Amino acid sequence: MIKNVDALEKFVAYLTIEKNASSYTIQFYKKDIEHFFAFLETEHIEHLNDVTFQEIRLYLTQLYERKISRSTVSRKLSSLRSFFKFLEREQIIEQNPLARIPLPKQEKLIPDFFYAEELAELFKASDVSTPLGQRNQALLELLYATGIRVSECESLTLEQINFEFNMVKVVGKGNKERYIPFGQFAKDALLTYINEGRNELLKKHNETVEHVFLNARGFPLTARGIRYILKQMIKETSLTVNVHPHKFRHTFATHMLNEGADLRTVQELLGHENLSTTQIYTHVTKDRLRRVYMYSHPRANKDQR
Repeated sequence: MIKNVDALEKFVAYLTIEKNASSYTIQFYKKDIEHFFAFLETEHIEHLNDVTFQEIRLYLTQLYERKISRSTVSRKLSSLRSFFKFLEREQIIEQNPLARIPLPKQEKLIPDFFYAEELAELFKASDVSTPLGQRNQALLELLYATGIRVSECESLTLEQINFEFNMVKVVGKGNKERYIPFGQFAKDALLTYINEGRNELLKKHNETVEHVFLNARGFPLTARGIRYILKQMIKETSLTVNVHPHKFRHTFATHMLNEGADLRTVQELLGHENLSTTQIYTHVTKDRLRRVYMYSHPRANKDQR
């Protein structure tokens, strides 16, 4: 009978090769499944084939007793669903113990995004006279202009950017390709960085690198490195908000919809498989609410009389 750790290794290989999952996604899958393995040890269950519906229910009960949020429980359960579905497909287990387990109802949280004033200050934080400042500015502009995932940004190569048509070809989840336009601010920042700052960073070693974004040593920038850069940039401003790459994706979608873009277009740009995933961005911001009110209410503005 296959050991739990061997089953996990097979699953990770499947995620990497067949699903083309990002290292960040795989990291979360492993963490969730290893947490479940630790639970199985406390229950003295040595083999995955011995896991039943009752063990899954007990595991979920323990998670809720620890006051873990519904979104985290949902993610852990989703990881286990994928894992056990894979085990069943590979005939490592005979029955899937999660077949009758429903996903918990999601908390309806408004996505965390930047307001225009916050973005304006953040875009002023980089010293664009330096190679790293030019890189950081290009990184900010591209994340906001396209809403791409950090994994997509990390793997982006020079040949994926078409400056003639202001388009970037992105390879997303499941190796699916999509094309996203970008505007003049992003174009200017990218051209400055690629023609100046990036060439300076490449001088740090003699290897050929096709990735767009490089670290201080001239090697491809990792997702972890991108997160670190953004956190450091916030420190250069007076902002007290949290920052992470996905926040730019949230901001991109929120601003596009608030300015009149239709849901289907934003879905295509984000690379969402289901429209329901995109619908979380249809919340109304305070700015949008105020604009609509001032334009629509008969006694909101004297100048309209």
